[in-house]
Amino acid sequence: MTDITRAEVCAAACADAWRDAGEVLAHAVGVLPAVGARLARLTTSPDLVLSDGEAFFVSEPPPLGSTAADGGVVESWVPYRRVFDIVASGRRQSMMGASQIDRYGNQNISLIGDWRRPSRQLIGVRGAPGNTVNHRTDYWVARHSPKVFVEKVDVVCGVGNDRARTGKGLRFHHLGVVITDLAVLDYGSDGLLRVRSLHPGVTEEEVRRNTGFEMDMGGATETRTPDDAELRLIREVIDPGRLREREVPVTR
Repeated sequence: MTDITRAEVCAAACADAWRDAGEVLAHAVGVLPAVGARLARLTTSPDLVLSDGEAFFVSEPPPLGSTAADGGVVESWVPYRRVFDIVASGRRQSMMGASQIDRYGNQNISLIGDWRRPSRQLIGVRGAPGNTVNHRTDYWVARHSPKVFVEKVDVVCGVGNDRARTGKGLRFHHLGVVITDLAVLDYGSDGLLRVRSLHPGVTEEEVRRNTGFEMDMGGATETRTPDDAELRLIREVIDPGRLREREVPVTR
């Protein structure tokens, strides 16, 4: 298969975040994380637990836009209250979004501006604190820009590496990777974000121009492209409706 799109590169990168994750619940926020979790389940992480996005664990990942009610084998009923038990047990791996993220991985999805009089009200803190103190948390950013990658987040929702090192009771804190439409980022031993790989066709200057702080790019490689088997799964099984291209258009 040829003509691999940026969205498909991002899908494979998201799948790699769950590579060999074992028997944990995949929590995927966004289209590309959802594609990635399903791709991981069908390739490198057969024990990964998937929900249909509503209230069931499913034995086979349904195509995007489908639920257990549309067919497939249901493995378990998962009422909302049970998810909190799974989070607290650490048997979960989340890939969340980020409206803002700083150099230490502090994440904001709550509001923009002064919390006492915000200029933009977003979705609220939600489950970000619990995720980041109980299990591995990765982030997906569909538009890598200096509005997202900022010097200081307006509100800390997801706990960053600097706060985790000084806080108490954060021994399960684990930030994994940040995947964007330009690159894959991870964290150095100092807890700072750095560039692990650039997507094909992306330059270091493009990433610098779209990031509000300096990042180490010294060890950056090129993000891998999905192989033919992965492309078939993405295109024919997981996302035949090409919803992935709404998040990362082909023209980007």
